[in-house]
Amino acid sequence: MIRSYILWGVILVSILVGCTSETHTDEASTVTIPSGSTLNYGVLTTYPHDVTLFTEGLLMYQGKLYESTGSPSELQQTRSLIGIVNLANGKMEEKIELDRNKYFGEGIVFLNDKLYQLTYRTKIGFIYNATTFKQIGTFTFPSNEGWGFTTDSTALIMSDGSNKLTYLNPKSFKVEKVLSVTENGSPVTNLNELEFIHGFIYANVYTTNFIVKIDPDTGKVVGRLDFSSLAYDAKAKNPSALEMNGIAYNPTRNTVYITGKFWPVIYEVKINN
Repeated sequence: MIRSYILWGVILVSILVGCTSETHTDEASTVTIPSGSTLNYGVLTTYPHDVTLFTEGLLMYQGKLYESTGSPSELQQTRSLIGIVNLANGKMEEKIELDRNKYFGEGIVFLNDKLYQLTYRTKIGFIYNATTFKQIGTFTFPSNEGWGFTTDSTALIMSDGSNKLTYLNPKSFKVEKVLSVTENGSPVTNLNELEFIHGFIYANVYTTNFIVKIDPDTGKVVGRLDFSSLAYDAKAKNPSALEMNGIAYNPTRNTVYITGKFWPVIYEVKINN
């Protein structure tokens, strides 16, 4: 969830410009590109996506596609929203908005009739009624930054831009487990947006066009998906498009929705492996 402007030109982005006040401290380090087995996928169809949305989270819940967005101070037009995406026109039906002067919205997840939302650097999360979207509580988390959010139906699982995934108890918010993600023994850093699919955690690797497939028992990367062609296509359609960030699994269709910050398109893909 680093707030930076990314120019897509090569698989590992080589040029980083723009952001100043909201750049993660670990971004200057080299991002480990996973070398595990490449997973195949096919693009089934595309849908429009609102190019004003700085995507931070994407997920399906009860047959609807939800998106959460952030609001970098450098991009005054952005807002920290949660809403339902209309796949017919790409527009968001806004349900929740944070005060951008106080909070930077991050990943979201539904669990046990509640909606949980991370924020970027305040170490505060928000809890909402999943039906009314009324705020019913807050929680704190130990990581200095909140990035991606998902669940294995038992714990809340968050990323913070490192190679660590933190499991939180959804009632006490105590840390139940910290999973170190590695590839051939080396840390895979900059883990971003998350999705739990068929017993595995899928994670965007920030500043790359890769999504990695993680074994939640061992933390080992067991596969990767290269979405470079989608990122280049999105950039061609909207030169202002930034990094890929958005994974949503549709259990009814057994497909995955992929998008990114300011992307004009949501891609529906079928993972073949």
